[in-house]
Amino acid sequence: MYKKLKIDKILSTISRLRKRIDERIPESSISRVCVELHNSACGAQQRINDLLMPNKWIRFSVFVVIALFFSMLIYTISIVQWQYSTPNLTEIIQITEALINDVLLVGAALFFLITIEQRIKRRDILKELHLLRSIAHVIDMHQLTKDPSMVNSNHNRTESSPKRSMTAFELLRYLEYCSEMFSIIGKIAALFSERLPESSIVSASNDIENLCTGLSTKVWQKMVFLGNDKILIDK
Repeated sequence: MYKKLKIDKILSTISRLRKRIDERIPESSISRVCVELHNSACGAQQRINDLLMPNKWIRFSVFVVIALFFSMLIYTISIVQWQYSTPNLTEIIQITEALINDVLLVGAALFFLITIEQRIKRRDILKELHLLRSIAHVIDMHQLTKDPSMVNSNHNRTESSPKRSMTAFELLRYLEYCSEMFSIIGKIAALFSERLPESSIVSASNDIENLCTGLSTKVWQKMVFLGNDKILIDK
């Protein structure tokens, strides 16, 4: 029961996170990013459902192509006029070499056709993982100017200085929301590698997990700098 990630639980977690953001920091840009994350998770659910279901059109097309190929092969063999004679060593080598080449070509063609469905699904999953990676960088951009050292400080603003209107408590909550979204992104990526444990999918999923861990570490460094015993953490 607790050995696999469940997409419905992840979706409910994202929905609750967005409500928390809207209640604490209404009309914030990070809330809109959370909406995009929820949409991406819904897309992941659809991709996983497609992954578990066979593509009947692709399988039917592959079956037709393979059937036509063997039909043509059988027909070609049936119309050849065979002449039997004792071959010499040179002829045996030539026939063997040609047979090996044909077997390799036919085997490669069959392997290509049989695995085409899996390769199409792998391509679509890698696109979804790339989208998750982009969302992680977007979240990092939003927290980039959230400098805890500038809270309640009388620094001299310039014309290009970012607007900093959050209190220490609001900024702490903001950073925690970013950290939670990084964690959720890693879990969505893990869903794909869990359903399709191929090397390319697992590698891309691990890269996203490592990326989110690194970005979350930067956020937690700000939270540690900002946090103190006087702040009441109310989730």
